[in-house]
Amino acid sequence: MARKFAKDRFDTHTRALDRVGAHRAPGRKGRGWIAFWWALGATVLLIAVGVAGIFAINNRLNFSDIPGLASSGSTPPRTETVIPTAEATVDPTLTVNVLNGSAINGVAAAVSDTLTAAGWAVSATGNADTDTEPTSVIYYTDASQEGAARGIAASLPGAKIVVSTSFVDSGAALTVVVGNDYVMPAG
Repeated sequence: MARKFAKDRFDTHTRALDRVGAHRAPGRKGRGWIAFWWALGATVLLIAVGVAGIFAINNRLNFSDIPGLASSGSTPPRTETVIPTAEATVDPTLTVNVLNGSAINGVAAAVSDTLTAAGWAVSATGNADTDTEPTSVIYYTDASQEGAARGIAASLPGAKIVVSTSFVDSGAALTVVVGNDYVMPAG
């Protein structure tokens, strides 16, 4: 059985000295913030290096554009290359399909009449798979047909042109999908 001894000066201590072990001094106030600031700085640095690395990998970051980093004469001056676009043409030898991708009935027929009046050979009209197309799109499959696609786009204001093989099986060289942005002519 344990014996009980009378309390002496070693049994009590001040609360300010809450420590474990006989040789540990109480810590100074605010020392925990040092580790926090070092961790925060390291985190910010790692994020910055990661973002710069991603931009460098994707070729979106050009260190020669940053003032003070580029050495004079080490990189040749950049020249902008302009990719020429094909001139809009009307080619009646190319067949055109017109599909209604809007919620308005008769749009494909109206666009077909507009294109026929402009000199195009419309081979078929019909409905697209959906009636929720936001914009009118002219699809062409070969780069040599870009001028013809631009010619159709000139007849349909606001239409955009897209190179795609989505409508290759239709038999037509160009396919127009009329969207909900098309405004039927009055009359």
